[in-house]
Amino acid sequence: MDYRFLLDLAILILSAKALGLVAKRLGAPQVVGEIVAGLLLGPALLNVVQVTDTIEVFSELGVILLMFSAGLGTDLKELIRSGPKALLIATIGVIVPLGGGMLVYFLFNGFSAPPDPGFYSALFMGTIITATSVSITVAALQEMGKLNTEVGTAIVGAAVIDDVIGIIVLTCVQGAATGSGSIGKVLLMIALFFVCALVVGFLLYKLMCFLDERNPHTQRIPIYSLALCLFLSYAAETWFGIADVTGAYVAGIVLCNIKDASYVERKIDISGYMIFSPIFFACIGLKTNLSKMTPAIILFSVLFILMALITKVIGCGLAAKICRFSWADSLIIGVGMMTRGEVALIVAQKGLDAGVIDSVYFAAVILLIIISSVVTPVILKLLFTPGRKTQAAS
Repeated sequence: MDYRFLLDLAILILSAKALGLVAKRLGAPQVVGEIVAGLLLGPALLNVVQVTDTIEVFSELGVILLMFSAGLGTDLKELIRSGPKALLIATIGVIVPLGGGMLVYFLFNGFSAPPDPGFYSALFMGTIITATSVSITVAALQEMGKLNTEVGTAIVGAAVIDDVIGIIVLTCVQGAATGSGSIGKVLLMIALFFVCALVVGFLLYKLMCFLDERNPHTQRIPIYSLALCLFLSYAAETWFGIADVTGAYVAGIVLCNIKDASYVERKIDISGYMIFSPIFFACIGLKTNLSKMTPAIILFSVLFILMALITKVIGCGLAAKICRFSWADSLIIGVGMMTRGEVALIVAQKGLDAGVIDSVYFAAVILLIIISSVVTPVILKLLFTPGRKTQAAS
């Protein structure tokens, strides 16, 4: 056995966490530092660490745990309460960026239609910018005391639904692009998966509630929960031909209402935070190819980022206006939905694994995450001018 992988993992984990803390000190998300660590250590710059099968496995576990944790942290009551307004904002806020991302790709690579591989590449590039990462927006709204306003509630509710739609879109696109069936067949398999997940999930939820009552706040509950996550990830990918992250997310949703959900989330986050998630994000950096950054790709990145930001403001803002928010509040909701994060990276990773997009496009995705994470809180603070009245959430 070649034990080089142990040294690679040690270098990756230490570098990712160190640069993650630096990014946090500078006011950026830690994920930015972890990606930069991969860029520094990979073939883009120092070429110290190579992507191996072992690192790929650790990276895949990282993304599965990440989506499982996201599902565990979902507030179903809030999701239901936010209702039709959040659903409309989220839906239009996915459709408009999806079309915008495809348009930018077609401008640089020529228009194509299915079953041409270029069409699916464009679909993936559009899908990358559909999902919102609301954590930074939530932090900014909390700091300004605006989180519990009607606008704040609309943003959070729409962002949660936005993630669900984003995962469904990813599943459809991945299934169609990898040839596992037509989009109609993929949609049918998704429907079957969610029906099975609903039935089996309800039974497993009742079982986990029973186990949680008998063994409250013990290590057994996170262990059982992790096993469920891995099983549903396997079932989603192998039996239904949809993304394993969909299974992980559904597992989190199934368990998000058990009494020890927050306890399970904390325990899962320990493993994710210490080992798997840093490796996943660093692996993104390792796979980023800067050697192909021609002037055309740089121009593509600029237009891609602008399109990602503008289409979220337009899509979510217009939907908010349809829901009878004022123009000012609609603008705030659109800006609040601009941030991109983990889901964008997950989609990009899946596109690369499927051989549908080139690694050179990772640079555009990484820049999008950094720029959107920085500018969104700044613009929100400017829009919430002193003395401006904002309606409290009912």
